[in-house]
Amino acid sequence: MTVLLNEKTPVIVQGFTGKIGTFHAEEMMEYGTNLVGGVTPGKGGKEHLGKPVFNTVKEAVSEVGAEASIIFVPGAFAADSIMEAADAGIKYCVAITDGIPAQDMMTVKRYMYRYKKEDRMVLTGPNCAGTISPGKAMLGIMPGHIYMQGDVGVVGRSGTLGYEAASQMKTLGIGITTSVGIGGDPINGSSHRDILEHFENDPDTKAVMMIGEIGGPQEAEAAEYFKNHMTKPLVAYIAGLTAPKGRRMGHAGAIVSGAGESAAEKVTLLEEAGVVVAPNPSDLGITMEKVLTAL
Repeated sequence: MTVLLNEKTPVIVQGFTGKIGTFHAEEMMEYGTNLVGGVTPGKGGKEHLGKPVFNTVKEAVSEVGAEASIIFVPGAFAADSIMEAADAGIKYCVAITDGIPAQDMMTVKRYMYRYKKEDRMVLTGPNCAGTISPGKAMLGIMPGHIYMQGDVGVVGRSGTLGYEAASQMKTLGIGITTSVGIGGDPINGSSHRDILEHFENDPDTKAVMMIGEIGGPQEAEAAEYFKNHMTKPLVAYIAGLTAPKGRRMGHAGAIVSGAGESAAEKVTLLEEAGVVVAPNPSDLGITMEKVLTAL
């Protein structure tokens, strides 16, 4: 099984006819994603890449049964696009867009909480690489060929470290059920803990790899969830052990502003909870291999 995305999931692209949306839509279709159309306001009724274009997400849901959406809309307008998807009944939305103002994401989070939990759209991102269920479907910008189908779930804030983990595991013959990028912004749609719950409930995921970084409380919350609720082994890596306190490091969320937010503190919290922590990025695959061998 997979989480959030499989080969049958009907997908649309918001920002479909733009340069970036077009490029990645072609890549996703080539991978096997069930792309059923896209949205570009003002271009409804036309065709693009052989798929219908709609003016609104509601039209796409009504006409082609879209259930998942990927956002390739510029930062200034992306929050409105996410809220439009939520309002239209989209079940899963991936916001690739970087540079969405934090205030806009606060509005998005408040907007989504208008809906009951069972009706609320799942959002990952913004500023993420997307989600891939290897061999089935890709909803993102990652290089699909480095992912092998298997039984390990992956969740991470860093796209490139997610690629590194996938590549190392593939070399060792370890495959992935689904890899989920949650994004590096301080305010995002889903946390590590949220995605860990999906993997815990997936019968075909035997173990999980979590890739975190400095800044924010998400890894500490994940450690608490693992300790109290998870039955599957968790391997983690925390980027930023040498980062100076108070300095932003690439991702907008990667800044240490309070207790428990440095990489070293997060590593300690995870290890105390029973999580196996990889010592450096080059040991991601080997660490997971050791954990799986011990099962």
